[in-house]
Amino acid sequence: MANRRAHHDLVTIVYPPGCREVSEDLGPDEMIRRLKTLAHTFQTLSQAEDESTYADYTPLAIHLADDSYLNNSSRDVQLLVACCIADILRIFAPEAPYKDTKQIKTIFYFLIKQLGGLRDPKDPAFKRYFYLLENLAYVKSFNMCFDLEDCSEIFCALFQLMFKIVNGEHSGKVKSFMLDVLTPLITEADFVSNELLDIILINIVDPQKSQQKNAYSLAKDLVVKTSATLEPYIQQFFNQVLILGKVDQKLQISRKVYDLIYELNHICPRILLTVLPQLEFKLKSTEEVDRMGSVALLARMFSEVNSNLATNHRQLWLAFLGRYNDISVAIRIKCVQYTMHFLLNHPELIGDIKDTLELRQHDPEENVRYEVVMAIVTTAKRDFDVVSRSEELLNFVKERTLDKRFKIRKEAISGLAMIYRKHLSNPQNVPEATKNAVTWIKDKILHGYYMQGMEDRLLVERLLNTCLVPFNMDTTERMKKLFLLFATIDENACKAFIEIQKNQFVVRKCVSELVALHRLPPSEKRDREIKIKIQATAKHLPEPVKATEFIRKLSAHLLTDKVMLANMEKITDGVLSCSECMATVNQVLKKLGSPIMTNLYYGTVKQLLERISSVMVDDVAIRELAGLVQEALNAGDILEELGLDSSRAGERGLRLLMVLSFVFAPHYMYTDVLNKIVGLLKTPADFVAPLALSVLTYIGKHKPLGDDFPSILQTLTPICKDFVNNGTPKQAKQSIKCLFMNATETQDAVFTEILEIIKTNLDPAKGDQYRTAIVALGHVAFHLPDKFPIQIKNLVSRKIVKELLIQDRTEVHVDGSLAWCDEEDLPLETRCKMEGMKMMARWLIGLKDDKDDDKTNSVTISAHKTFRILNAFVSNKGDLREEGKPSPAERAWFRLAAGCAILKICEQKGVGDKYTLDQFYTLSTLFTDPIPQVRERILIKLHKGLGRGIPNKCLPLDFMGLYALAGLDTDKKLLHMARQYMTIDIGKRKDYVKSLMMSGAADKFSNQIHRIMPDYMIVFAIPLLTHYHGFPVYDDEEALKKLQSALWFIMEPLMTKNDNFSFGFYKTLIEKIKNHSDARNADDEATNYKLWSMCDLAMGILISKTSNYELKEFPADLEIPRLFYTPPDDPNFVNVLNYLPADMMAKIPKKSSMINYIPTVSAQAVMVKKDKGGASVNNATTAGTSSSAINVVTENPLPSSDNDANGTTESQTIYDPDPSQESNGRVPRKRGRPPGSTKVAAASPVTAEDTHEEEDEAGREEEKGQKDDEKADPIPAKRARSTRAGGTKEKDNTPVQEEPATTSGRPRRAAAAVKK
Repeated sequence: MANRRAHHDLVTIVYPPGCREVSEDLGPDEMIRRLKTLAHTFQTLSQAEDESTYADYTPLAIHLADDSYLNNSSRDVQLLVACCIADILRIFAPEAPYKDTKQIKTIFYFLIKQLGGLRDPKDPAFKRYFYLLENLAYVKSFNMCFDLEDCSEIFCALFQLMFKIVNGEHSGKVKSFMLDVLTPLITEADFVSNELLDIILINIVDPQKSQQKNAYSLAKDLVVKTSATLEPYIQQFFNQVLILGKVDQKLQISRKVYDLIYELNHICPRILLTVLPQLEFKLKSTEEVDRMGSVALLARMFSEVNSNLATNHRQLWLAFLGRYNDISVAIRIKCVQYTMHFLLNHPELIGDIKDTLELRQHDPEENVRYEVVMAIVTTAKRDFDVVSRSEELLNFVKERTLDKRFKIRKEAISGLAMIYRKHLSNPQNVPEATKNAVTWIKDKILHGYYMQGMEDRLLVERLLNTCLVPFNMDTTERMKKLFLLFATIDENACKAFIEIQKNQFVVRKCVSELVALHRLPPSEKRDREIKIKIQATAKHLPEPVKATEFIRKLSAHLLTDKVMLANMEKITDGVLSCSECMATVNQVLKKLGSPIMTNLYYGTVKQLLERISSVMVDDVAIRELAGLVQEALNAGDILEELGLDSSRAGERGLRLLMVLSFVFAPHYMYTDVLNKIVGLLKTPADFVAPLALSVLTYIGKHKPLGDDFPSILQTLTPICKDFVNNGTPKQAKQSIKCLFMNATETQDAVFTEILEIIKTNLDPAKGDQYRTAIVALGHVAFHLPDKFPIQIKNLVSRKIVKELLIQDRTEVHVDGSLAWCDEEDLPLETRCKMEGMKMMARWLIGLKDDKDDDKTNSVTISAHKTFRILNAFVSNKGDLREEGKPSPAERAWFRLAAGCAILKICEQKGVGDKYTLDQFYTLSTLFTDPIPQVRERILIKLHKGLGRGIPNKCLPLDFMGLYALAGLDTDKKLLHMARQYMTIDIGKRKDYVKSLMMSGAADKFSNQIHRIMPDYMIVFAIPLLTHYHGFPVYDDEEALKKLQSALWFIMEPLMTKNDNFSFGFYKTLIEKIKNHSDARNADDEATNYKLWSMCDLAMGILISKTSNYELKEFPADLEIPRLFYTPPDDPNFVNVLNYLPADMMAKIPKKSSMINYIPTVSAQAVMVKKDKGGASVNNATTAGTSSSAINVVTENPLPSSDNDANGTTESQTIYDPDPSQESNGRVPRKRGRPPGSTKVAAASPVTAEDTHEEEDEAGREEEKGQKDDEKADPIPAKRARSTRAGGTKEKDNTPVQEEPATTSGRPRRAAAAVKK
């Protein structure tokens, strides 16, 4: 203080006129009054004209900058002093009165601090703060700091303050002065530090951008105004980061590089002209983080509206497109996710985008494929025209409808359905690409029903009701859309639509039965039946195990809520109108809780209700549809309105009516509807009557017309009779079925007249009427076997067999050089013979219900005769009389017709069981027929027969073995078809077995499991391959390789993707088969060797293809059918020889534990080695050899010092057997020696005493071995049952693991079992 006074004594402080002295000794209030006067005076002074104008006020200026004022406790004092200093700087400009750098620095920090008062515009002192800001901006006071060494610190403090205090309450003038204060500090600076750059630029990126919008606006304006100055500094910063990789962690913007580039591109693109090309280096960086950052940045920049970046920086754009193929999944996903924005905002880039998407839609990563679909579908939702104009984009989605992942298929199919629905809403104003795509979109959606997953089926069913035929349309429009859909889809989609209706009908029936049980009085039986029905219903939903829980909960709900029970009955009755059904469904759903994702009960029941509710068809809809079909058949205006093909619309419309009549028959039970359908029979086109009659047949199946509509039946009867007399075979067939279903009291009279018509027309001279009469006779015999048994039998014997089938009245009709032709090109006589075979099959099936013993014998005789004549057609290659009259094409058709008739008969239990083994093998030749069309059609017939009514109304399991012969086909198309059919048939049988297990009925069917389990098909495949004509001898390697592929063809679906696969089951099954002989030629060694070599092939496949050798328990005895196999005389006989060539023997995997399981003693290695004296010595493993000392072929077999006579090397043994057990002293029988091998001479002599001792030891070993077997073998030996065709039972007490006592080719029966 003394210094200051001294200073005051030396320097005189001059105050402006009217201003009083200001000193620190003054009280606060007085000091404020004097400073206000002084500040007001300074405000009135203008800027000095020269340096001397205000020189007298220099001491005052220095006095006011004293610390006592700058640090005064009064906020008002500090503000007034700041205003005074700001005015002093103004009036003294351009030279300030302050010369001391430390003081200048202190002053400007003080001014910055005072500018903080601008934060609150509502502050009473805000005007003075504003004046301070204005003053500082006006004369650019902060430019004084450029001369300071640490000016950067002052500027950073000022910029930080400004960005901190600016807010939305500031006026535009305040923000403008802030900008004026800051701008010169950049534009007039010699250097802009990175710290200052960081303070400015951090405000234009998130989170500051979002949280402090006013600061963002200020920073943005500042960058724009100073872009020319900032450009080199910004570029230098990016060079350091992007090119050199030097990152200053102190700078916040170093962590926001890509966000900063994005924002700068928005604010001032010119700054980035030299920066953007540098991003190409980052796109190709080895670091995924760098590539991801640059990809995310460029994706945003390229895809924005009005962005010209892709055009202006073409090389960068191409480099970016290359990242669609990046090794990183996350980067590929990021690229694809921005595809939607490219498609929406930049039509000029669609070409490039399509090229990249074409690759990515096949990406191995499912999430990438999913994003491709989502990008296109989302684009279509936002702007339909973008996608609708590009058929390529639609094709990408089309391909993904077959993706292996359901979530991708779901989005693809749903997206296509949405596009189709938009097309339906305005079919005229759509681009040509969409019109082309609509032709296949509906097909692809319905094709999704062929997927195996239940989720796919439910999705297609939902889309059918919501998009393909929207349920919320009025009835007339809805039926038009339904007619349009069914008339324009392809055949496979048509079948899928039919399958949808059938499956929904099945589910509706299942739920109806479940609901009906809740009306019964409480009882244990009712509860048990409810439990079974719940499990059956759950199978129709995804994840049946989880669904069972919620359906059980629904069942409990129905027991307590009678209203809900009544509503469920209404829904399942199928008689409600569509609107009533929807309302009833909504009432049920309201009682299930909130419709949220976590309410799984609601979701499960909703899925079930979607499957059983009828929201597309009701009685009004059927009336509308029948009218539309009638109009289409009459070539009415509806064809032009819907754009339908006149040649196709009528036929498809009738098929649609037929399908719906099967499912919704009650909606047809109205006089006007029935009259419309009967009226269609007058339409001259041949295809109309069969379909219309089918509709009436399904209606009659629901309820005969003779009961409720006798007048309509009276009109219908003469029409049907005329079809039988003069119509086509199809018309006659459907007429008889229709009358059978609908005629009640008049049935006898009607069919008596029809039979007389048939008798009259069964004359070859009648031409086409003859063929029609044959077909009609077959269906009369099938539907009414008890009405005219003797008459029909006589007609079959005389007219069909004697006068038709065994007669060849005409010479060759078709070009003899043709091996095949269309059925329509065949002569009439040939077609009549084919219909005759079908007729006999129908007649024989119709006799199934005869119970009288005499009639049963008659049926058996008829079945044998029918099979013989049909079999003769097959065995004689289609030429029954072997006179060479039929052409090759006719013979092929005859073989096919006979084979199909045999398969049809064999579906029927009773008559089908009369089929003999020889006839079965003869039938099997059709599956290797030289004509591919024959193989294809017989394969289709086999698949249909195996798929019907499992287990009792289909072909027995024996016929599954025929797929093995199909596996020999060289035609890839037929091979694929056979594999597909076989997989389906195996799956159906597995599902049936699984349903038995779930329903608790497994014990009831345990004795029949071998007739159902598809795993038993190998039992029938082995004898079929044994008798294959291309397998001449058992050691033919070329043939064996083909048969090996055929065996793997049927074993692959059984072994792979099978959770219940049991290695022990197959191993034991094959071993048991190998212990049998061929039933057809039991004493023929050549045939038996082939049979056993097939067993060895099967065992080899089992070993080499199995990954899990666990010996699981299996739920049934292993029964070998006596029809195909002859059991050994000795129940203890075990065949341990291997009949394969040495190089085809199974090679045991090194890591497996199968060494003790696989018998591979080569039959060819069982040879005789002469000793020095000329005596023969047995050199093979004999009866005494235990099963653990079995010979095994290794990867590199060691050469043996002893070779057989043919040069065959013996297999390497795991360890030597006990020498005392190498021979039992018995001479092998001659019939056991494989053909071509050296005879085995008598073994070394053994005394009788030694023999008895050996037998006693063997007996003890047998007893011990049996006890061990009881512990080790999970399946005790029981009486085996043959398949359905066999009919007899076999007693087999053979221990599974016992070894034989033999050294010959065919092992002879062991005298006693040996220990394992």
